[in-house]
Amino acid sequence: MTVEMTAWLIPLMALLVAGLAAGFTAGIFGVGGGFIVVPALVYLLPLLGGDKSQYAHVAIGTSAATIIVTSIRSFRAHAKRGAVDMEVLKTWAPWLVLGDAIGVVLADHVDGHILLLIFAIGVLLMSVNFLIPKLSNFVISDTMPGLAPRVAIAGGLGTFSSLLGIGGGSIAIMVMTLCGRSIHKAIATAAGIGVLIAIPTAIGFAITGFGEKGLPWGSLGYVNLPATFAIASMSILTAPYGVAVAHNLPAAPLKKVFGLYLVVISLTMFMKALHLR
Repeated sequence: MTVEMTAWLIPLMALLVAGLAAGFTAGIFGVGGGFIVVPALVYLLPLLGGDKSQYAHVAIGTSAATIIVTSIRSFRAHAKRGAVDMEVLKTWAPWLVLGDAIGVVLADHVDGHILLLIFAIGVLLMSVNFLIPKLSNFVISDTMPGLAPRVAIAGGLGTFSSLLGIGGGSIAIMVMTLCGRSIHKAIATAAGIGVLIAIPTAIGFAITGFGEKGLPWGSLGYVNLPATFAIASMSILTAPYGVAVAHNLPAAPLKKVFGLYLVVISLTMFMKALHLR
């Protein structure tokens, strides 16, 4: 095996493993897998060349592209079990897409290290939901939010998620459980929300990054195609297994482990952001 082949084998294997983990995580927690994919890409994209100032944007754009496949696979598996609340998806869709567009525009005007700092802060906030699962047991209403709060929540969720390269499942699940939806229905519906967030986000990052200099090899704008294919090809295999676990086993122990993982990733991304300055 030549040195060149070995150099490519390491990042390829790492991307495949990240895809397996992202798919399983998407299925069991209703998230898109971005919490795993973005950190993996930040460290692996330098192996594909390019300027370090572009890595954060490419990592987030590519993560969104992989979430399209992961969330669709997870969504279909949940839908077969009749667990998806289609009414929530229909009424949230326009505002999610609007929020996506705002997030993409904001990301295009933010430096890479600032974008990583935003990711680190967002991940740290999201870890609270997994480390303190009792927060998701509160119910404040028996109905979903009306038009005005729906616009604010869905629009804000779309903006926040597109800036971080995630599917927005954690926030969506919190909102739905607070409004009386069961955890299984919330997780299933969050997978659909991930699709609605990921598609316009990936397209937006591909457009805003088109023609940019210093992009890693194989990039279409801020979406790296080789990394997308490697991760997505694995995530579609493990997403259904995550769905099966979500419906058949208590997720509380796994939530705490994943919460601790998010804290570690947050601290790591803080350090990486400072390094990119």
